[in-house]
Amino acid sequence: MRTLPYPHPGTPDTRSPVRYLLWVARRQAGVITLAAILGTLWMVAQAIMPWAIGQGIDGVADGDTNTAMRWAGAVCALGAFQALVGIARHRAAVANWLYAAFRTIQVVTRHTARTGTAVTATMPTGEVAATASADAPHIGHAFEVISRFAGAIASYVVVAIIVLSTSVPLGLIVLIGVPVLFAVISPILRPLQRRQRAQREALGNLTALGADTVAGLRVLRGIGGEHVFLARYTERSAKVRGAGNRLATTHSLLDALMVLLPGVFLVVLTWVGARMVLDGTIQPGALVAMYGFAFFLVIPVRTAGEMAFVAARALVAARRVLALLAVERAVPEPVADNSGATSSEHLPVSAQPGLTDSVTELHISPGTFTMLVADDPAFTTSLADRLGRLVPGNGVSLDGQPLDRLPLSEVRRRIVVSDPEPSLFTGTLRAGLDPDGQHDDATLARAMAVAAGDDILETLRDGFDATVEERGRSLSGGQRQRVALARALLTDPEVLILVEPTSAVDAHTEAAIAARLRDARHGRTTVAVTGSPLMLSRADTVVWFSGGRVSATGTHAELLRTVPEYRRTVTRADELV
Repeated sequence: MRTLPYPHPGTPDTRSPVRYLLWVARRQAGVITLAAILGTLWMVAQAIMPWAIGQGIDGVADGDTNTAMRWAGAVCALGAFQALVGIARHRAAVANWLYAAFRTIQVVTRHTARTGTAVTATMPTGEVAATASADAPHIGHAFEVISRFAGAIASYVVVAIIVLSTSVPLGLIVLIGVPVLFAVISPILRPLQRRQRAQREALGNLTALGADTVAGLRVLRGIGGEHVFLARYTERSAKVRGAGNRLATTHSLLDALMVLLPGVFLVVLTWVGARMVLDGTIQPGALVAMYGFAFFLVIPVRTAGEMAFVAARALVAARRVLALLAVERAVPEPVADNSGATSSEHLPVSAQPGLTDSVTELHISPGTFTMLVADDPAFTTSLADRLGRLVPGNGVSLDGQPLDRLPLSEVRRRIVVSDPEPSLFTGTLRAGLDPDGQHDDATLARAMAVAAGDDILETLRDGFDATVEERGRSLSGGQRQRVALARALLTDPEVLILVEPTSAVDAHTEAAIAARLRDARHGRTTVAVTGSPLMLSRADTVVWFSGGRVSATGTHAELLRTVPEYRRTVTRADELV
């Protein structure tokens, strides 16, 4: 058995849903082959059982006790073999299910993490979640059925050989009857696939609406909009129910045919066999075997129908996966030069880099505590995204090296941008601060102290092992902001960019954070986007922007004296505090 999740799921083939499924199959070809072999042995053992029972009955009919006993022993051996192989086949089949599903989940989640906001800007969050939670198991189910489908084909061939050797008419009924069943059933599969796709899309839209409604429930209650969204959710639910009913209608028709047609087939086979016994063409034991084959053949026929059903559903799921994988990240990787290398491989960056933006004429000296201010906060916020290469664009250099020539992994490791609206996930506070488990409690405590989060630890009974609810709902806005600041500090990047890191805290806490942050990041390049005088007073350099370019630089006190626009902006911020 393999260890899940995979260290790396691989690079999928996204040219078509079929190619994607084949790519998954190649990645676990060994397990699929083992499951197919075990499934074949398992089904063939079942197929031979009626024949062995018939041979024993013929021995009893002829008065040959020894022959009857030998075939009775053979039946017992076949039963034991079938049971043991069945256990191994089931384990291999479930492994195939898990491997395929987990690989798809990892491919989806890694791509979502790599592309970031581009995915949520293209499709609803609920659709992304449904792709991982619903489509991946459907793909896994298709690989689980492979072992039984392989056994169904092999057992059908074995039964056909046995029946043909016993009676050509009965053999022809078997060989002709089963393909006829498939020919009758196959026209239903295409509308079934189409209705599966429609039901899947309707369910994804409903999931997305539910997620958005829950996320904005507090706002909806504030404006009295619960009834509006309830009506909208009811309407979407009706669409899902209608799509489900149409799918169930087609599915029930398929299930009915899967019972009716094999039943007719069994009746014809049994009737012909019984007449041949009466005519003396075959022995009584052969008739019993024919009954056994008649009932057994229901299994491979139904398995073939199930394979067609799950394959159609897997194709729909794979199409949804490829739709998500088609979303490209907003910030592309740099193009390698003719030698196949990117610039970072031969132009190393210093341990204390500085940042330069040719568009705004901004220069941030290495190892300084720099703050950015503009009369429009949206401008400096977007500038922070450009400095961290979170959005497309050029003109930003790290120690003279253009950021758009550095691999994104290198940029993310060297430059960390702390979002003004921090996201916290369900789990312990320790996991939220240190997802990779790289720091001890003392290091975590120091980071929390810098973020003035000592009171947070005091209110949590289990300290770092306390559970933080989804989106940090158990914490106040200021507490969430401080936890996010501590999390950013623990990454200890060469360049740390903070966007309004103290907007949700009181003045006393803000003053403490400003002083501690300066000391904690001493000698490291730190940039803060803020209009707070308490933060600005701690800066080595304050940069004032006007008209999209650097207008003035200096200390907070100097700019207050010399730049009226700066003074008005900061004073307004001071009044808000």
